[in-house]
Amino acid sequence: MSKKTCVEICAGGGGSALGLEQAGFSHLALIERSRDACATLRLNRPGWPVIQADVRELDGRPYRGVDLLSGGVPCTPFSGAGQQLGAADERDLFPEALRLAAEIGPRAILLENADTLMGAKFTGYRDQVTGRLLELGYAAGWRVIDCAGHGVNQRRRRTLLVAMRPGYMLAFRPPPAARPPLAAGDALHDLMAARGWPGADDWRDGALEIAPTLAGGSEKHGGADLGPSGAKRAWARLGVNGLGIADEAPDAAGMQRRGSGLRRAVDGAGPMLTVPMGARLQGFPDGWRFAGGKTAQWGQVGNAFPAAGRAGVRAGHSRRAGRAGIDRSARVYGELGCRASSIRSRRRRSHMRRWAYPAPLTAHAMARH
Repeated sequence: MSKKTCVEICAGGGGSALGLEQAGFSHLALIERSRDACATLRLNRPGWPVIQADVRELDGRPYRGVDLLSGGVPCTPFSGAGQQLGAADERDLFPEALRLAAEIGPRAILLENADTLMGAKFTGYRDQVTGRLLELGYAAGWRVIDCAGHGVNQRRRRTLLVAMRPGYMLAFRPPPAARPPLAAGDALHDLMAARGWPGADDWRDGALEIAPTLAGGSEKHGGADLGPSGAKRAWARLGVNGLGIADEAPDAAGMQRRGSGLRRAVDGAGPMLTVPMGARLQGFPDGWRFAGGKTAQWGQVGNAFPAAGRAGVRAGHSRRAGRAGIDRSARVYGELGCRASSIRSRRRRSHMRRWAYPAPLTAHAMARH
């Protein structure tokens, strides 16, 4: 069987692309505006067709007939961290995704965004998006998933928009929840102890909650830290100093380097996270390398849609430290590429209730099928 094909926009540091790769998709193009993120993609996957470009300038017609159009369009127009301006925000790229859907005509569409997009404030916006997809011949559904239920060791709620030709959409089944997430201490212990910090075991034993949502900042605001004040307080309860990102784990003397200075990990709120620690919490494999300065690297990590967030776990974690990695079956991606020829049972119809379909779309899909 030939591989399913994909065009991915706003590819970032590669989290979503890794999930698609694990599901057997072959990228015809990965479009990303950031020079550093493009360098990350090329560094880790030299064979991927990475295109550094603004999505607004992309012509989708050369990719006509691809199996999947995927992307994590900017969430700042809808997130609590932004001003929630929606369509009035210049960073809103849903219109460009819809334009590309019209030009490419993919069999399926998968777009990801902040969970706040599902709020009542944006009901009209969602209806406009699904209405345009209906005009293009797609049935569409919105859903909020918690990535913590799909192999990600982090609380991370995200909105998914899935669109397919109506017959396929009726047969689409999202994956069930996977293993429970690991506590932050178990997920990161070996990285905290990597340079001989004697306090690593005590830190692990105190960090018994799931890691809070990582934040990567934006081009306009934010740097390399653990996000807004509420997130920093949540990290402090886990014994982590959220005021910055360290360059390396604490050493045998409990010292941790950040920039040109050293700080003692036992002082204040405890040790800081590093880029590799954040990357693991986001489901990146431990060997994944990030290009650019620390702020750019952290932005790629914190803004990623975890590959495991759309995946079912294929293999259990190894050791107590929980190296989840990327060894996953990526069931959502696989379902998006399947050829659903018919609706064979009432059970398949029941899956429609799990997705937020506007009533006209549901009726249209049923009529077309």
